[in-house]
Amino acid sequence: MDQIILTGMVLEASPSGDYDRRLVILSKERGKITAFARGARRQGSTLLACTQPFTLARFRMVEGRSAYNVTGFEGVKFFPELTQDVELTCYGCYMCEFAEYMTEENNDESKVLTLLYQALRALSNPKIGPKLARLVFAMKMLYLNGEGPQTEQCVRCRDRKGPFVFSVKSGGCVCKKCAGEDFDAGVRREKELRLGIADNDFFNLNESTWYAIRYIGAASPEKLFSFTVSEEVLSELTAVTDAFVREYVKHTFKSLAFLETL
Repeated sequence: MDQIILTGMVLEASPSGDYDRRLVILSKERGKITAFARGARRQGSTLLACTQPFTLARFRMVEGRSAYNVTGFEGVKFFPELTQDVELTCYGCYMCEFAEYMTEENNDESKVLTLLYQALRALSNPKIGPKLARLVFAMKMLYLNGEGPQTEQCVRCRDRKGPFVFSVKSGGCVCKKCAGEDFDAGVRREKELRLGIADNDFFNLNESTWYAIRYIGAASPEKLFSFTVSEEVLSELTAVTDAFVREYVKHTFKSLAFLETL
């Protein structure tokens, strides 16, 4: 059978049988695929080096009926720093888990692959930090999937002047007129205390937080991880991003749940 070469990142690796590994790979050419590395768990196997999570390589493969078989590899790039720190490992696993959930087979996922590679690089960059890298990655994934928030005009009346409040359920900007009393954080807080129900829809954001979200939506994956934010903006970006992911992805990421316990 003819061999093919696919460039991709290992998102997940698990044992299969006595000596094999089952891989989920995000490939540039064919999207998310399942592949088996026969004998990869045997001592001295040449396939061991390409069957670990966070591994980017050009995989030589043979296509089967329902999966691929890895026969070799070249051009391997590792992220050893991610495996030497438990917290960074968890952040990296979150990104891979997110990418695995959001991508499909036989789909053009080249931008997602580039984003994932750049995000894993950013995790160990002290100027950015893993917390910001995670948020930028998750928000950009939503934009690439066509579900990112609208930040240029009110999603209800299309007013572009503002001021705006961020509405998760509405999908982004809502002007003061359309938001009504929910525009005011104090009014929302009084309502929460009176009703005993926390509001996780509306957010009054710092202008720098608005700028960060707009930049994430507009920038290419290659230029995305090039800014830092204050602790206040990081806090707001965390609240908005996590609420938005809960609303539109509706998936519980095990790695994130574990991160929250650290």
